Amino acid sequence: MLRGKTSWKQTTNTGSDHVFLFLEIFEREGGIQSYVKDIFESYLSIRHQGDASSSAAKRAEIFLLRDSPECTNPFAVHPLKFHYLKSKSPMLGRFKFAAAVWQCLWQKSPSHVFCGHIKLASLTRLLCQPLGIPYTVITYGKEVWESLPHQQHKALKTATGIWTISRYTRDRLCAANDLDVEKVQLLPCVVDGDAFTPGPKSPELIAEYGLGGAKVLMTVARLWSGDIYKGVDVTIRALPAIAAVFPDVKYLVIGRGDDQPRLAQLAQDLGVAERVVFAGFIPTPALVEHYRLADAYVMPSQEGFGIVYLEAMACGKPVLAGDADGSADPLQDGRLGWRVPHRNPAAVAQACIEIFTGEDERCNGQWLRQQCLSLFDQDALTQRLKQLLNHATASSSSSVGNLD
Repeated sequence: MLRGKTSWKQTTNTGSDHVFLFLEIFEREGGIQSYVKDIFESYLSIRHQGDASSSAAKRAEIFLLRDSPECTNPFAVHPLKFHYLKSKSPMLGRFKFAAAVWQCLWQKSPSHVFCGHIKLASLTRLLCQPLGIPYTVITYGKEVWESLPHQQHKALKTATGIWTISRYTRDRLCAANDLDVEKVQLLPCVVDGDAFTPGPKSPELIAEYGLGGAKVLMTVARLWSGDIYKGVDVTIRALPAIAAVFPDVKYLVIGRGDDQPRLAQLAQDLGVAERVVFAGFIPTPALVEHYRLADAYVMPSQEGFGIVYLEAMACGKPVLAGDADGSADPLQDGRLGWRVPHRNPAAVAQACIEIFTGEDERCNGQWLRQQCLSLFDQDALTQRLKQLLNHATASSSSSVGNLD
């Protein structure tokens, strides 16, 4: 429909070659936000090498729907230009966001747009298609595991490409939405092996949390009532059986949310309240000292991937995850950790007992860290991102002018 647009784009595309659209990155912490920051770090590395574009002078424009200019942003350097569109009114904010993106696309005619969340996919299609600009949609986990609304589904169908973080999300996305699996490319999460390292348990933190002499289980998760799939309640239910074998077990829960009172009451009802320590929110830089407190990282969840498993393994800690989710990738289908039915306290208890026994190779912290970093460090992400950007460039060249 837009075949006549091709030559115009080729001659006027002088300002930006990539545009990224995200909900939020800097004013809220979470797995998606950490993942996007890792992508930016790799993207900057590629651009500074001059590999992501034929012209390293071109800027990449990043539009943020819910972030404000006051946020701390360590990536606000050339060639990245950030646009903050947060507004007190969600409706006004979305209108301002759409208008700003449209102006950028119309004036600068980028070679490719990367939509950073399925909630922005319909808008991305609406803005890109009239201008003949190819776009890729980035997906993560449960937000695309079920059948999507018509407009979001159409946006995926007409996208040049789809990126996602794990085989599990890819397979569920495609099965639920009748998409070609070959259209979905994997861009896994990674871990900073310099930030997350093994080390001794902090005596100060042991004293603060009352963990002296204890075998420590640990979880880092949001404690929101809408996120019970994280499995904190399942681990609490497993504690009586674990304590029967290891009477000194304690459970350190890192995170905050409206579900904490229910979890605390559950621990009280099961007679294990003194074994469960709710530490609240811990900033990312302080997490490594908390991982070091753990004898096992336990999160029988349903994750799109699970960056926390990588962080724990990088710190040399054995990990336990659910057996029907994206954690299959960081745990390498069980080669690097325990995978159990995610709502089964008995299975969680048995796995924790095996971990505390320490006889399995998956308890070898040095080996675990080496295996983890060989597959999921920042260099691996940079190389994979470079491949996907080159693929997007090739797809853009072949698809411009043929968008419906």
